[in-house]
Amino acid sequence: MFEKNLHDLVRGIRTNKNNEAKFIGQCIEEIRNELKTDNMSLKSQGIIKLVYLQMLGYDMSWSNFNTIEVMSATKFTFKRVGYLAASQSFHEGTELLMLATNMIRKDLCSTNQYESSLALTGLSCFVNHELGRDLSSDLMTLISSSRPFIRKKAILTMYKVLLKFPDALRPAFPRIKEKLDDPDPGVQCASVNVICELARKNPKNYISLAPVLFRMLTNSSNNWMLIKVIKLFGALMPEEPRLCKKLVDPLTNIIHSTNAMSLLYESINTLITGVPDHIPTIQLATQKLNVMLDDSDQNLKYLGLLALGKILRKHPKYVLPLKEKIIKCLDDKDESIRRRALDLIVGMVSRKNLPEIVKKLVEHLDLSENQSFQEELLLKIIDICSQGNYQYITNFEWYITVLVELTKLERTQHGRVLANQMLDVTIRVKTLRTFSVRQMAVLIENIEKFSKSERNGICEVIYAAAWIVGEFHEFVTDKRKVLAELFNSKILVLPPHIQAVLVQTSMKLYGSLVRDYETAGDDDATRDLGEFYISNIAMFTDSNDLEVQERSCCALQLVKCLVKLQAKGAGGAAELMDLFTEDLNPVAPKAQKKVPIPEGLDLDSWIYTPKPSKYSDDESSGPTRASFGGSALPQQSTFAGNMQGFGSDSVAYPQSTQKYQELTPDEIQQARDERLRQTSANPYYLQGSLPPKASSPSLAPSQHHKDSGYNDIPVSKITLDIPLKLEGEKKMKRKKKGKKGKKGRVVEEDDHPVGPVVDVMVSEMPEGAKESDDEGAGKLDPNDPHAALNIDLSAPFIESDYIKGPVPYSQMAQSAPLKTTAPSGKVK
Repeated sequence: MFEKNLHDLVRGIRTNKNNEAKFIGQCIEEIRNELKTDNMSLKSQGIIKLVYLQMLGYDMSWSNFNTIEVMSATKFTFKRVGYLAASQSFHEGTELLMLATNMIRKDLCSTNQYESSLALTGLSCFVNHELGRDLSSDLMTLISSSRPFIRKKAILTMYKVLLKFPDALRPAFPRIKEKLDDPDPGVQCASVNVICELARKNPKNYISLAPVLFRMLTNSSNNWMLIKVIKLFGALMPEEPRLCKKLVDPLTNIIHSTNAMSLLYESINTLITGVPDHIPTIQLATQKLNVMLDDSDQNLKYLGLLALGKILRKHPKYVLPLKEKIIKCLDDKDESIRRRALDLIVGMVSRKNLPEIVKKLVEHLDLSENQSFQEELLLKIIDICSQGNYQYITNFEWYITVLVELTKLERTQHGRVLANQMLDVTIRVKTLRTFSVRQMAVLIENIEKFSKSERNGICEVIYAAAWIVGEFHEFVTDKRKVLAELFNSKILVLPPHIQAVLVQTSMKLYGSLVRDYETAGDDDATRDLGEFYISNIAMFTDSNDLEVQERSCCALQLVKCLVKLQAKGAGGAAELMDLFTEDLNPVAPKAQKKVPIPEGLDLDSWIYTPKPSKYSDDESSGPTRASFGGSALPQQSTFAGNMQGFGSDSVAYPQSTQKYQELTPDEIQQARDERLRQTSANPYYLQGSLPPKASSPSLAPSQHHKDSGYNDIPVSKITLDIPLKLEGEKKMKRKKKGKKGKKGRVVEEDDHPVGPVVDVMVSEMPEGAKESDDEGAGKLDPNDPHAALNIDLSAPFIESDYIKGPVPYSQMAQSAPLKTTAPSGKVK
C-alpha cells in the first residue's frame, strides 16, 4: 500500500485541473482511512494534508478529534503538525477544546522549550474563556521563566488570554510590569507591546509606568520599541497633563535626529495630539510633513496628509502654504491619497480662495476616469460651497454657474443634490432669480441631452430647472421658445415626477404668454398659442403615471375653457394667472413643530368615541375576567391597548371610560353559537371535535359543550413521588421587564402581543432626543476586543481576584482549601 504524502497531493491537484473536485474527494477518503489507523505517522501525514486542503477552502472540522490525538503525540515532529492544524481549524467555539486543557498544560510546563513554545503559539490562536481561566496561572509562571525565549512568548500569549479572560489582568499585570526592566531586549519589547495594547481602554491604569517608560525613551536605541513607547505616551498624555511638557524635548530631539520615517511620524503624531498648542512644535511638525509629501513612498505621503489633517483642525494657517502640494495629490494614482487630500482641501476653504479651489476641483473632476472618485469630488464641491449656510460665497451668480457646469457630468447619480442646491439658492437669494432663470432656461433648451441620462442621474436637474422657470416666469426672456421645448417628445423618457413638473410649468408659461398677448391686443397670437398648447399637451394625457395624467388633463380642460372665453371676447388670462401669482416662501424644516396650538383645542381628546363592543373577541378570555381570579377590567380597543406607553408624539387612543358589564348566561351562549356558526362556514378554519375521552365523565357530551363553562372542567389531582417543580421556574414565568418610553411610561413586552405590531421610527422622536437617553450606557461593545479590559488596577486585591491553580481530580470531591497564586508570586 502506497500512501500519498503532501507533495503527492499537491502534484496531483496540479495535474488534475480539469477534474480537481473528484480528485480531492478521493484524497479525502484516503485521509479518512489514514486517520482510522493507530499509526501516528499516518495520522500526522493525513492531518498535514487536511491543513493544505483547508487552505483551499475545504472543511476539516470533522477531524478535530484526530487533530487533538496528533497534538498529544510524544514525537515533536508529529506534535508540531497537530498544533499547526489546531491553529488553523480550531476557534473559540470548538467544543473539543475542553479535552485538550490538560494536554496543553503539560506542554506548557515541558522542560523542552520548543514544546512550550509550540503550546504558547497554538494557545494564542484558539484560546477561549475556559482555556484562559484554566491556564492563566501556568502562563504567569512561564512569564518568570529563566529562558528569555519563553518569557517573551508567554507575555505575548498572556495578552490574547486577557482578551478572553479579563479577570486575569489584575494578578498578571505586576508580572508584566516587572519585565519592563528585563535584561533581554526582546522581553522588554514584548512587555511594552502588551501594555500599549492594554492602555487602549483605560490608560489611567498605566500612568504609574511613566518613569520606566521615560527612561526607555531616552536610553533605548531600538526603533520599534521606541515607536510603541511613544504611542503609549500618546495615550497617557491626555490623562496626565504634566507629561506633555516633560516629553516635548525628547520627542523634538527624535524628530531632529532620526532617519526612520515610521519613528518620525509617530513622534510628530504624539506631539500633535499631546501638545496641540505648542506653536514651535507645530511649526517643526509642518516642516517635516512637507518633506514627507515630496517622498516617492506612497505610505509616507498618506501619513503626511493624515498628520496635516490633525494640524488643520487647530492651526489652519500653518497648513495653507502647502495648498498647492495638497491639490497636486489629487492627481495621485493611489485612491486613498486622493481621498485624504480631498478631505484636507475642504478644511482649507476661505472666502478668498473658494473660487480657486473649486476651479481646481472641477478640473480634476473632468480629468478623472474613476467614477466613484468623481462622485465624491462632486459632493465635496457642493459641501465646500454650501457649508455654514453659504458663508464663504460672495457671488451667488458664480455658484449657479458652477452648478450648471457640474450638470455636464452625465454619469453622476447625484443629480438630485444638484437640483436641491439650485432650488435652495434661487428661492433664498431674491437678487439671483433673474440670472438663475436664464441659466435654467438654457438647461431646458438642451433637454435632449438630459433625456439620455439614467433615471436617477443628472436628469434630476430638469426638475429644478422647470420649477424655477415656472415659478419665476416673469424673468424668462423668450417664453414661447421655452414653452416649445417643454413639449419636446424626448421628455417622455424622463421620470414621471419630472414630467409632472413640466406640465405645471407649461401652464404657468402659457398663462403668462396669454396675458401678454391680451395686453398687447394680439388676438391671432392668442388663438395660435391656444391651439398649439391643446395639440401638444395631449402627449401627457395618455401617461401611465396618474399624477402626470391628472395634471395634463386638468391643464387641457382649463385651456379649452379659456379658449372658449377668448372666442367670446371675455378674456380670462388674468383669472388663470391668479392661480400662480402668490409667492411661495421657503419653509423651515421644523416650522410645523413651532406652530402654536389654538386655544381650546385638545389634541388628546377623542374626535369620535366608538361604541363599546357587545361581545369580547378574545376567545381565551372566557365569559368574564373575574372567572380566572382577576378583576373585571374596562373594555378597550385592541389597537389602543398596544399603543399604550408610547410617547406623546405617537398616535395613542385612550381607553373607553365605560365600565365592563357582566354578561348573562343567555348572552354568553348566544356569542358562542355565533362564533361556531362563523367558523363552520369558514373553509379555511380547521374543523375538529373533541374525542370521547376528552369529555368529563360526570357530564354528557351535549351538556359538556353547551352548558359547562371553563371553570366547570374538573381538575384531577396527580400524586407523584418526584416533584414536578423545575429549577428556575420562577424566572420562566416572570414577565419581561418593560422598557421605559417617553415621560417615564412603561411599555410591557408580552410574549404573545395582541393586535398589529407598531414600528416607531426614529424620525418621530422629538428634537434632540434619541431612542433612549441612557441607551448603551454601561454596556460593552461586542465588537471591541478591549472593552472588557476596563479594570481598575489601583483597587486593592480581594479574594476573588486571585487566580486559582489546577486542582487534582482526586481533590475535586473534597472541600480542601485550594492554593492560589498572588501577584507577588507567593502561594496563598
